[in-house]
Formats: sequence, C-alpha cells, structure tokens
Amino acid sequence: MLIDHPAVIALGSNQGDREHYLREAVAALKALPGVQVTAVSRVYETPALRLSGVDENAPSYLNAVALVRSVLPPEMLLGSLHGIEASLGRVREERWGDRTIDLDLVDYDGTELETESITLPHPRAHERGFVLKPWLDVNPDAVLVGFGKVSDLLARTTDKVALASSIATLDDTASPTESQQVKGS
Repeated sequence: MLIDHPAVIALGSNQGDREHYLREAVAALKALPGVQVTAVSRVYETPALRLSGVDENAPSYLNAVALVRSVLPPEMLLGSLHGIEASLGRVREERWGDRTIDLDLVDYDGTELETESITLPHPRAHERGFVLKPWLDVNPDAVLVGFGKVSDLLARTTDKVALASSIATLDDTASPTESQQVKGS
C-alpha cells in the first residue's frame, strides 16, 4: 500500500496572462499521477521581489497555494513541478527573475531535508507573505516545520499582499462562495 503525504505548493506568475498560467498549473497538478489536489487558496497580488528587494517597476505577481496529497517522494514531486513549469514556458535565466509560472514545494509532510536538488521546508517560505497568506486561506492552523505557526510568521512579514478580488477561484471544481478546503484533508 502506498502512503500519501501532505504537501504545500506555492504558485506564482508575473508574465503574460498570469491568471491563465495559474489555472493551467492547477490543472496540471490535478493531472499528475500520484498527486491529489485537496485545496487551492484565493489569489493574491504582490510586487515583484528581486535579489535587491521589491521592484515596483516590474510586473506584479499573482500568487496562490495548493495543498496536495502525494505518493511521490519529495524529489520526484519537485521534478514534476519543474516539468509543469517547463510545459508552461518557464525559462530559468535570472535568479528571482520574471516568469510565466513558478511552482515551489514549500512543505512535504513536515520533512526537513537538504540535498543538492531540494531543501525542505523551502528556505525562504517563512519570510514571504505571498506564500504564508494564501497558505492560511486553506489551512488556518498551518505550521512550518522549524519555524512555527504560519499565522505568527505572517505577522512578522512586511510584504504587500493584496487579494486579487477579480479572480474568484483557480479551482474550477469549487464554487467561489464555498470553502476551498476539501473535507478530510
């Protein structure tokens, strides 16, 4: 019997039709063998973040979080996320550069892991409001292993994170008024 593990995936886009890329990424996650999407957050808009700090002149990001359950080991899940990025035109030219889609594996069943190819939890998730706020949408009791309660971490961030009110939901299987959380997850 395969054991599935809860995982948190952050989604972001600041190039082209950002909403389209987020929707396509959620659809691709749902189509991944061995992965079940259990919840998708609301969408938030944030300024672009560069190595040098916030870039108000760059296109802003749309961000969301998906909760999944996966039988894939973390390295394989991350590889699948990179495959989705590539299929949606992601080009890795500049660290923290503009992108059609960015999929980050933030947490994998509370695992702490550091290898050449993966670091868990995501090394900067604890300081990024654009990850923490949507995560709280779908799991108000979330904890980031090694850092603490996500609500406490969010309170310490200074990111400008605004609800993208024109986008009702990325999850076409849920109505905009019902909770994005799937029962039993």
